Amino acid sequence: MKFPSELHFTAEHLWVSQAADGNWLAGITDYAQDLLGDIVFIEPPKLGSTLINAQPCGIVESVKTGSDLHAPMNGVVTAINEDLLNAPEGINDKPYAAWIFKFKPSDTSQIAHFLSAEAYKELVGG
Repeated sequence: MKFPSELHFTAEHLWVSQAADGNWLAGITDYAQDLLGDIVFIEPPKLGSTLINAQPCGIVESVKTGSDLHAPMNGVVTAINEDLLNAPEGINDKPYAAWIFKFKPSDTSQIAHFLSAEAYKELVGG
């Protein structure tokens, strides 16, 4: 299982990374996709929707189960990864390249609550 040190993580099993344009990318972690199994459907948050930290904002479904996506911090959704709507299995193939949505944070102080790769690895027993 991979835990890239350049990413930030949430206890709700999302990874986040700041993009060059100042927005942030979010996707599910390798650990989460492994638990879910073969992903068959995603419902990302709607473009322009408001994110509220730790609140459900989307859904990921696999052949085994479904799981809510929880907002990594307060903000507004600025893009969704359209490719994953037609090929959600991309999350299983490359979880850290398959971002689900991009967002502009409204409260950057929440960044301090993200987990480092090492802390996330410890959280999931990796």
